Amino acid sequence: MTQAIMIQGTASDVGKSVLVAGLCRIFHQDGLKTAPFKSQNMALNSGITPDGKEMGRAQIFQAEAAGITPDVRMNPVLLKPTSDCKAQVVLMGKVMTDMDAVSYHEYKPRLRQQILDVYTHLGQEYDALVLEGAGSPAEINLRDRDIVNMGMAELAHCPVILVADIDRGGVFASIYGTLALLLEHERARVKGVIINKFRGDVSLLMPGVKQIEELTGVPVLGVMPWLEVDLEEEDSVAMQRGLYRHIGDRPITIAVVQLPHLSNFTDMNALAAQPDVQVRYVRTAEALAQVDLIILPGSKNTLGDLNWLRQSGLAQAVLASHREGTPVMGICGGYQMLGETITDEIESGLGVVPGLGLLATDTLFAPEKTTEQTRAVMADALPGWLAAVSGMAIAGYEIHMGTTTRRAHCKAGLSLQRQDGSTLEDGAVSDDGLVFGTYLHGLFDCDVFTRGIINALRQRKGLPALDTVMSYADYKAQQFDILADAMREHIDIGRIYQIMQDYQEPQS
Repeated sequence: MTQAIMIQGTASDVGKSVLVAGLCRIFHQDGLKTAPFKSQNMALNSGITPDGKEMGRAQIFQAEAAGITPDVRMNPVLLKPTSDCKAQVVLMGKVMTDMDAVSYHEYKPRLRQQILDVYTHLGQEYDALVLEGAGSPAEINLRDRDIVNMGMAELAHCPVILVADIDRGGVFASIYGTLALLLEHERARVKGVIINKFRGDVSLLMPGVKQIEELTGVPVLGVMPWLEVDLEEEDSVAMQRGLYRHIGDRPITIAVVQLPHLSNFTDMNALAAQPDVQVRYVRTAEALAQVDLIILPGSKNTLGDLNWLRQSGLAQAVLASHREGTPVMGICGGYQMLGETITDEIESGLGVVPGLGLLATDTLFAPEKTTEQTRAVMADALPGWLAAVSGMAIAGYEIHMGTTTRRAHCKAGLSLQRQDGSTLEDGAVSDDGLVFGTYLHGLFDCDVFTRGIINALRQRKGLPALDTVMSYADYKAQQFDILADAMREHIDIGRIYQIMQDYQEPQS
């Protein structure tokens, strides 16, 4: 019989996704076939499954922690915000529609049975499921149509562990207030609390731990220290905290433009993990000074972000840096922005909008989204600093709505090898090699390619190449093990197993 546990939080960004990954790793280490599950995920970081379905990156890296292949059933509903009040709704890996917040809230009850069916089918294939909530279960304005917190726990008939973030302050108030706002049968489902991100001497915290247990009747299962583990974050809050800005003697600096609707910033994780690279997320023109490479990343609102680039002065700064010889790379939406024109008659109705003009390309937005894992080969005889990766085999995935065509004199950057056996030229490169764009996400996960790129940047600075190629897959596995070891040390994992085994459904 499948056992399940659900991790909910007192707020967003308390560490739910990472702790779910840690439990997946622990159960996997203990011999249980384990899968993550999040019924509804709101994030601009997404990835593609082997069968071409789109799902949240958080569940992808949790599946990796569990040693399994990501499956869209682990994240049946993905919401990708396109503005403050509107989001693209991706259902079972395919775009369903765009909805504003009110319309989606009214629509959610129609998803409940489908989510339950997906969860049930997934459970038939695994020994353990680790569920993740979203935000907080104490969002009482959303309770009546909840499908991701207590509403999902009720569908799954599973116990809940509540996670609270002490780093933001007010941890005991957040625990007490969250439990106080739950209905009686919901509180009965909460079988433990984990205090996360603690810094300092834990003995000073213990009187408060004892009091909160007495006040709520819910045991604290552990206090997790602040961990310096390099794992994917679910959204761009991580960049705002600076978690992706390494400090130290790293001679190569790569600036990633932090677009307002930046998507798939996890493309940069493998770069940030390199021992000689500092990744700097920038929002001002001044921050582009003295960098070795500028990357325009993916965007969920390409034209809106292009307009922001111009208004913020970053567009002019990118062009000025390019004139001074700094290489510029664009991925997906960033690639589209680098071209001559972008035509949109679908979403904004703006028609033809000029791009940055660094690549001789034209983009036409289309209603159909391309979602596919893809192998590729870099073009032969690439110019300039890109020569080091000429003809190199790489892999990644595509998520884009639109097609980009090159003008007659513009060279393709790589050749895509699709799963149906067809081959398609992709991307573009300028004559001098200083500008390169592609639709391929995840290309930096290819170890030899990334080392080739970094060594080429080193050569431009007169630095010797590094011969050692880092295995990013091994690096991630090591990070998962560090997380699991820390959780075993600081959390009563035996108690969690007991909770899963002995759980009895409360009466509502």
